[in-house]
Amino acid sequence: MNIVDSSGWLAYFADEPNAKHFLVPLKDTASLVVPAVTIYEVFKVVLRESSENEALQVAAAMQKGTVVDLTVKIAIAASKLSLQYRLPMADSIILATSKLFKAKIWTQDSDFKNISGVKYFPKK
Repeated sequence: MNIVDSSGWLAYFADEPNAKHFLVPLKDTASLVVPAVTIYEVFKVVLRESSENEALQVAAAMQKGTVVDLTVKIAIAASKLSLQYRLPMADSIILATSKLFKAKIWTQDSDFKNISGVKYFPKK
């Protein structure tokens, strides 16, 4: 299983230099887990920088994977991980979701770079 965090989705949709690193997990939609918080983050950025129509198209593309809502179980696990790794809320929810689904996180967010189970690509 794989999770592409918001930074990876944004790199992919903007065709940034690191976009190629996220092609493998994004093309394998059967193994793609999408925490709902990533849809929130990506939709917000695309809406701010483009249009609502573009943001809706991006959100629809993200829903080709298995979307995981924030549950009480994930929220409690995320709280603990946030304190343990000093992560912001969204990152801790993504990490907690990855642990629940035994998924690898693909990211260019430096908050994740020293956490096991993460494929980190420095942002170019």
